[in-house]
Amino acid sequence: MEQSKLNQARTNPEFLSFLEEQEAKAIEEQSISELYQVLDTLLVLDLDEDRIHKVYQEILKVSFEKIEDRLEEGTKLSLEGDDIFFIRSFYEHAIEKWSMGNYSGAKELLFILTQIVEDKKLLESFSIHMLNCANEIDMDQFYEQSVAHTVDENDEKYGYFITNYTFDVKEYLEANVEILQEQYQQMKHLLN
Repeated sequence: MEQSKLNQARTNPEFLSFLEEQEAKAIEEQSISELYQVLDTLLVLDLDEDRIHKVYQEILKVSFEKIEDRLEEGTKLSLEGDDIFFIRSFYEHAIEKWSMGNYSGAKELLFILTQIVEDKKLLESFSIHMLNCANEIDMDQFYEQSVAHTVDENDEKYGYFITNYTFDVKEYLEANVEILQEQYQQMKHLLN
């Protein structure tokens, strides 16, 4: 979006009022897709940080409840409908923890994702993330050394996730299978 249009949206009272109504409605209805729509708009417009934080906390609250339900039901999440937003929120929270040096917290969230997501590409990617957290590789170092930055992801459903690497994914996972299995064993109690 052009800077002039951003400035116009930031100061348009009708738009800001509409956004406030959408935010209240999304929170009341606990609609994850609407909450993300509001959050993304707040971020693009670079509006009040406290407000952004409030919407993000609502997203996490809704996601944690829904994912807990899924764990109890034993049903998997797909990249369709609201499921993608539940996966996105857990993933973003894991990345946030990782970037702050909370390797254990990030690893636990990523482990849960490996247990409830049914997409092979994401499962492999979450496993790679887990391995790097287990080895306490700094998020910035991981991003600089392991993430392929020039790859265009043709499938937009993966747009929220790091899924392209500078190495062969299958070989990497095979070389680290024992560490991964050890990590799974250490965290399986999280599923109870």
